[in-house]
Amino acid sequence: MARISARPAPRHERTLRTVRRRCPGCGRRMWGDYDNRRTVVTLAGLVRLRLKVRRCPNAACPRYRRPYRPEAEGALALPRHEFGLDVVALVGALRYREHRSVPEIHRALRGRGVALAERTVTNLLDRYDELVAVALADDRRLRAVLADQGRVILALDGLQPDVGHEVLWVLRDCLSGEVLLARSLLSATARDLAPLIRSVAASAGVPIVGVISDGQHSVRRAVARALPGVPHQLCHFHYLREAARPIFEADRHAKKELKKAVRGVRPIERAVEGRDDPEARVVRGYCAAVRSALTDDGRPPLAASGLKLLDRLEAVAASLDRLARKGG
Repeated sequence: MARISARPAPRHERTLRTVRRRCPGCGRRMWGDYDNRRTVVTLAGLVRLRLKVRRCPNAACPRYRRPYRPEAEGALALPRHEFGLDVVALVGALRYREHRSVPEIHRALRGRGVALAERTVTNLLDRYDELVAVALADDRRLRAVLADQGRVILALDGLQPDVGHEVLWVLRDCLSGEVLLARSLLSATARDLAPLIRSVAASAGVPIVGVISDGQHSVRRAVARALPGVPHQLCHFHYLREAARPIFEADRHAKKELKKAVRGVRPIERAVEGRDDPEARVVRGYCAAVRSALTDDGRPPLAASGLKLLDRLEAVAASLDRLARKGG
């Protein structure tokens, strides 16, 4: 869906100047040649940038009359892009951390006042993937971080934002939190995953002393092929989820039975439709409380939705008992 309204005028203006005044090619002082202007869309609103561009006047210099732009410009936006890096970072976080779809990301950005078309979200996701790939290609920084800690505990997981799309496999070090490798694959077989693990093991520069994953069979076989003898355990969340599965099933059955006991809410609401007396308002309030309790689900395994429903229904019943004792 294309944007159907004009972009608002920028509310802020910033002037950026170069930190370096001497030419990096010959060392002579660069002259201020001209100003360049560009508008960048940020999460704080539209910003009008005024860039003070310098050039080297030395005809013998290899950078003769080549523009030298302010260094701070690169921290705000990519070259020839209208959206700031903060917008790109938020799009990537919503996609890969919260697993939101493109329309959902579009609505979230519009809610924060960022005017853009829905197809622009896809373009920003491409820029985010490119920036991640560039960051992961910096082996020297990663090697320095891993060398200080002396070992790697490897976490392996696959992310699939949409059904039928490629799976983004992310290999991360649990100790430093650094992403060591991220690559999209069409399949999740051990034959495809083992080369990724070997690549990380070869480039880390320090031994991999343990692996954590969700226990998927293909992941287990890939780790056994690429890292024979290295301990491999289930991650804490998946371990807890599997251990709590019997409790979760019992809780879900209890919630199903509790819902059967309060299915008569709608006839009660119909009985007071069109009335605005105090009794009708009280009845509608109790019905709304029951409906809210029915729709407030917990996220297993740490939140038992059946027990939560029981607590809320008992609170509603206790309130009704107190009302009956008062003669209401």
